[in-house]
Amino acid sequence: MDAQVSKTVPVGNDDAANKPSREQALAAVRTLIAWSGDNPDREGLKDTPRRVVDAYSEWFEGYDADPAKELSRTFEDVQGYDDMVLLRDIEVESHCEHHMAPFLGKAYVAYMPTEKVVGISKIARVVEIFSKRLQTQETLTQEIASALEDNLSPAGVAVLIDAEHQCMTTRGVHHRHVSTITTRFTGAFKTDPALVERFLKLARG
Repeated sequence: MDAQVSKTVPVGNDDAANKPSREQALAAVRTLIAWSGDNPDREGLKDTPRRVVDAYSEWFEGYDADPAKELSRTFEDVQGYDDMVLLRDIEVESHCEHHMAPFLGKAYVAYMPTEKVVGISKIARVVEIFSKRLQTQETLTQEIASALEDNLSPAGVAVLIDAEHQCMTTRGVHHRHVSTITTRFTGAFKTDPALVERFLKLARG
């Protein structure tokens, strides 16, 4: 499934000076509480703006991280290994750009090394960085694949994400337990159906 062009560097405000202050963010949360019909000054809500802003700092910390930096430390002594490297069940905790509602699931990422490999924790970290930004699941899938392509020059990359979207379960159509699956295949994975089939079997265990 094709998606938007990858963003393998931090994205956000072009000018850091344009970023609202913490005080402005706190005021915005207070405004939303009041708009929803409650009193932001009542006892149970007094600290809510602070908690929300702190949570947003954690949920969207991916804007301050660079996937390319995570993938920059590679190991060239692979002793001829050129088969699939696959990570299964990487936790995905993200927020869609349409409603800022969470979507939660798992990512399955594989690549075929050529002359270098990267520490497996770095791949999980790349998934985490892109997940902690606002985007669609399709874009997230594309971004992960492109980051590996751009920085590792592998023979091929495969990415599968399986997630449930809260914007579909808690609002709108209110359909629970609907899973969305997106995939992205490049290089050998795109041209060899047997390799894709093997990836899918291994991903699903």
